[in-house]
Amino acid sequence: MDKQAHQPSNDTGTLAEDARAFIAATADVAGEKVGEARKRLAAALERGQEICDRVREQVAEGAKATDEAVRKHPYQAVSIAFGVGALIGYLIARRGSRHND
Repeated sequence: MDKQAHQPSNDTGTLAEDARAFIAATADVAGEKVGEARKRLAAALERGQEICDRVREQVAEGAKATDEAVRKHPYQAVSIAFGVGALIGYLIARRGSRHND
């Protein structure tokens, strides 16, 4: 599970590294179209990094809020988790029995 959680981050990092390598490799290539493509790619990398940073901040804030809510109301949190788990289990069992018929 931990490997899957880090997969998008690793893929994004690899993509950014490849894009930077492309920009560096084409630095000596002359041409208006190549120059424009390099500028657009650099701008896209910057926007992507900003979006990634914003998403990380939002996820951290959400995790902190969830942690606080669970600490303030532990019995309600456990009850809700149990109810949701039971509902999901019921739906999965029902779906499985329908496909076996």
